[in-house]
Amino acid sequence: MDEDAPIFPIQAAADLAGMHPQTLRQYDRLGLVSPRRTAGQSRRYSLRDINRLREIARLSAEGLNLAGIERILHLENQVAALAARVRELETALADELLKGRRVFAAGQDGDVVSVRAAGSRVERSTNAVVLWRPDSRR
Repeated sequence: MDEDAPIFPIQAAADLAGMHPQTLRQYDRLGLVSPRRTAGQSRRYSLRDINRLREIARLSAEGLNLAGIERILHLENQVAALAARVRELETALADELLKGRRVFAAGQDGDVVSVRAAGSRVERSTNAVVLWRPDSRR
């Protein structure tokens, strides 16, 4: 089942999350959970929305106010987006290395260093000069 499919009406979502439907409406107004809308403008919640509602309930039970919960959820979303970007860059790096291309990165002091196939950087002395020439095969 698709975790993002908007299939639950507000009463079913409230029951699954252990909340009152009015609480879900309030969280929607505050932007903590944004269910999709049908053509008639009724709310439809996904499994992801229900999991988020449960997380909000858990954080609220631990004593956090709604502003704190909103900040935590925002930061969690940022972490997930950054982790996805890291995976994307790792894949791109691996693809370039598999193609036999040379890949460079910045060293700790801002110097240019070559990246090996395993992803580790080649150690160079501090006075090393690296000359980069664009690949003429492209």
